[in-house]
Amino acid sequence: MTIQDFGINTAEVYPVTDSRQVLSPTQNGAAEPVFFAIQGEHHDGHRFITELYKKNVRQFVVETAALTPDLRHELAQLPDARIHEVGSSLKTLQEFAAEHRSRFMIPVVGITGSNGKTIVKEWLAQVLSPDFRIQKSPKSYNSQLGVPLSVWPLNENHTLGIFEAGISKPAEMQALQSIINPTIGIFTNIGPAHDEGFRSQKQKVAEKLRLFRKAETLIYRKSYSEIDEEIHLLLKAVNPTIRLISWSTDPTAAVPVSYIPQTIGTQISVRWEGRDYGVEVPFSDLASLENATHVLLATLVLGVMDVNLLRERFARLRPVSMRLELKEGIHRNLLIDDTYNNDLAGLSIALDFLNQQDASRPKVLVLSDLLETGMKPDELYPAIARMVAEKNISQLVGVGPEMGRYQSIFTVPNRFYPTTNALLQSGYLNELTDSVILVKGARRFSFESVVSRFVQKSHRTVLEINLDALTHNLNFYRSKVGSQTKIMVMVKAFAYGSGSAEVASLLQYHRVDYLAVAYADEGVGLRQNGITLPILVMNPAPESFRQLLDYNLEPEIFSFRILDEWRQFLNEECPQPGAEKPVVKYPTIHIKLDTGMHRLGFLPGEIADLGAVLTANPDLRVASVFSHLAGSDDAEHTAFSQKQYRHLIEGATQLEQMLGYRPLRHLLNSAGIVRLPDYKLDMVRLGIGLYGVEVSKLEPQQVQAVGTLKTIISQIKDLKAGETVGYSRRGVLTRDARIATLAVGYADGYDRRLGNGVGQVWVHGVLCPTVGSVCMDMTMIDISETQAEEGDEVILFGQSVSIADLAERIGTIPYEILTGVSERVKRVFYRE
Repeated sequence: MTIQDFGINTAEVYPVTDSRQVLSPTQNGAAEPVFFAIQGEHHDGHRFITELYKKNVRQFVVETAALTPDLRHELAQLPDARIHEVGSSLKTLQEFAAEHRSRFMIPVVGITGSNGKTIVKEWLAQVLSPDFRIQKSPKSYNSQLGVPLSVWPLNENHTLGIFEAGISKPAEMQALQSIINPTIGIFTNIGPAHDEGFRSQKQKVAEKLRLFRKAETLIYRKSYSEIDEEIHLLLKAVNPTIRLISWSTDPTAAVPVSYIPQTIGTQISVRWEGRDYGVEVPFSDLASLENATHVLLATLVLGVMDVNLLRERFARLRPVSMRLELKEGIHRNLLIDDTYNNDLAGLSIALDFLNQQDASRPKVLVLSDLLETGMKPDELYPAIARMVAEKNISQLVGVGPEMGRYQSIFTVPNRFYPTTNALLQSGYLNELTDSVILVKGARRFSFESVVSRFVQKSHRTVLEINLDALTHNLNFYRSKVGSQTKIMVMVKAFAYGSGSAEVASLLQYHRVDYLAVAYADEGVGLRQNGITLPILVMNPAPESFRQLLDYNLEPEIFSFRILDEWRQFLNEECPQPGAEKPVVKYPTIHIKLDTGMHRLGFLPGEIADLGAVLTANPDLRVASVFSHLAGSDDAEHTAFSQKQYRHLIEGATQLEQMLGYRPLRHLLNSAGIVRLPDYKLDMVRLGIGLYGVEVSKLEPQQVQAVGTLKTIISQIKDLKAGETVGYSRRGVLTRDARIATLAVGYADGYDRRLGNGVGQVWVHGVLCPTVGSVCMDMTMIDISETQAEEGDEVILFGQSVSIADLAERIGTIPYEILTGVSERVKRVFYRE
């Protein structure tokens, strides 16, 4: 099937692969959505076709293998839907994007490598944006799905494309090559990322080189010998006319490069086609210098050779923020910081993230002129106006002369200011309360001052929560149980220290089936923050029954006492039909059986009496029957876990026979999902695994660290051997040492047991031991092996210092480390 088979032009449609991100079709020539229903390991887009049809989407690409008789019947009920049946929706999307790309005879830069792809892309766009109208990958959209979505928006107004491509296994690059079809290639470097998908490093290089099999020019660093060898062995064989620009800091190289340290930053000097070019960049680390060199050479290849212009533009390069950060703001606001990512695709991504947050709060967008879209203003701003209207924005704050010129086309409540300073001086930002505020602006508008005005000031210790890692972990556990098994996620104890409302919002966005909290007030907080998912309360108490009823929270019933108290409360509060008060619908209940944990739950001998009570009170609808494994994290207890499973099945079956219907059954926790997947039943309960700790230790590499606890160095002292550090002089120095004081202590959740060298923290790539006792608000460390300075960042736990390792060092469990992080520590949530 080709694009022509659809009977439309790709310029008239836009592809949608996530039902939550569709914009309703509008009139006046706006692009129409086409939904590509992709059946993947963790999801099935075909489930949402009817939902999208109700949003007036009419074109659907569906996969033959997914078309069950029930789905075909469902589609037949959509009278004016255009259903395009294909073998693979993803492959079809890729083929359409490739066909669309072939229509444009413009230079296109394709970037691959192990690291630096996104940074090179963003810096290249920054340097070249005055000379070209650029379409580039948003964020790090470099996957099999991300690349076609990045290339599709190419139009006749663009004069340059910049796209990155990443692969994780063989045969993936072939599809991406046909979509990007670069004229200029950049191979950034090669490293261990995704090594597990390839037989060897050479195979990985060879696969990545497929991107450049039709390119005219390839830029790479000759010092990476495996890249250089494979280029001459393989690439030159299939593309003998390709122009190779191999640079090196070796002065005898074809393109010699030198790095000369400056007072601030580094000068990069390049000998190019007989002429010397020198620029200064505000970086000194080798990774940034390598990335900037690739950018400089690509800029020269594209013909921007004015030395003064180059110096000016490279001097303005700044670290690339690839993150959407969600921060606590003043006046009870939540702030999403997406400054300096200034294109239409990035705006769409950020608006989707905004809409994942608390549904009950007004959504405010602070937006500057968009300067990197490649679109004409009379096309761009109407598109933005439609997007803003569709995304349920409550208030738009526009900054910049172009935004102001198009003020009349925005239908949502709005305010416009010519400059950032005018916005700050207006005082309007101080009027915003209880809102979720997205701040997104071009670099020249210096929106960091807007972010600074909003952000809640606190001490410099923060817990960063990686929402992408959390999503990855959720998908890993989903893959273990399959799409037919429901998932209940534990968000008790402040979501294991990660922040209940923010985590719950993400889980609701990803359509988990249930949430679980320990106490009713946790559930109330989630409801007040816009969470509509079913919520199980594991420890209900009579004093909280009113909250359970008012906020539709579902109690766990584990004893006859709590069952009788709940029944009595409902009889008093919810009269039957005919009474004076209106009838109130009871929340469903969850019955816990004690199958051997002997903590809470009905024993086997009590099930008959329990069934009799429930049968006599049919309004007490049972949503689920469940139990809790005592030793799922250890193979030693597998036989006992199997016994618990049998007891649950026996008890649940007995209850079902008395009730006359079948509630959900669930038993597995995080460790059980990995160790005992055959016992998944109707639902599983995901807890610590979601937050990055695989406690069964069978597949620890499959989960990613979610939380990173960071602080800064407050002061550094050079001390002599024999001196002591901290309370009770417990830190005795056996050598001359540099001692740094950190702005974190046990009141923040850094356990006292980690003092005196038991704990280690990460400073500039070095593990540095603690010295002396951990204080309430401060901790001292030995940084003698580093070049650290005051104000530098320190990682207390995260990817480089695992929570599991910390827990083992002090003889506890990862749960305690996670939940022990104080709520006074600011949480910063981010997405890449």
